[in-house]
Amino acid sequence: MALKIDQFMDEAINQATKSFSEDGIPIGSVLVRAGQIIGRGHNRRVQHGDPTAHGEIDCLRNAGRQASYKDTVIYSTLMPCAMCAGAVVQFGIAKVIAGENRTFKSSAQFMRDNGVEVVDLDLDQCFELLQQFQIKFPKVWNEDIGVE
Repeated sequence: MALKIDQFMDEAINQATKSFSEDGIPIGSVLVRAGQIIGRGHNRRVQHGDPTAHGEIDCLRNAGRQASYKDTVIYSTLMPCAMCAGAVVQFGIAKVIAGENRTFKSSAQFMRDNGVEVVDLDLDQCFELLQQFQIKFPKVWNEDIGVE
């Protein structure tokens, strides 16, 4: 049973939709502290030709340098991959709220094992957006997830 979308996940979905409108991979993310968005981003791997420009990484870059991340929550439309989960753990982000965890084998357990609270909202909207991208750009999707 899917949970209700809050304003922060709604903004992450807006970021994912923005990426899709740029023919990029539709994954969006926001970083929140004390009920305020301090960073937002979307996957720009295709747009920038940068394999590290995932939604969560773009969001962290846009948030800028922080003295601490321990009081932050990162929202992402897709449960973070190994690289993004590593950034979450490295920076001590307390909580990850993901729109879905069906599309791609994530690193949810790695984050849990490292003390991060992980929530999967299992939102059809997030899942369906990625399905649309896979249908429209199967070669790019396979390239992004390492399938040959």
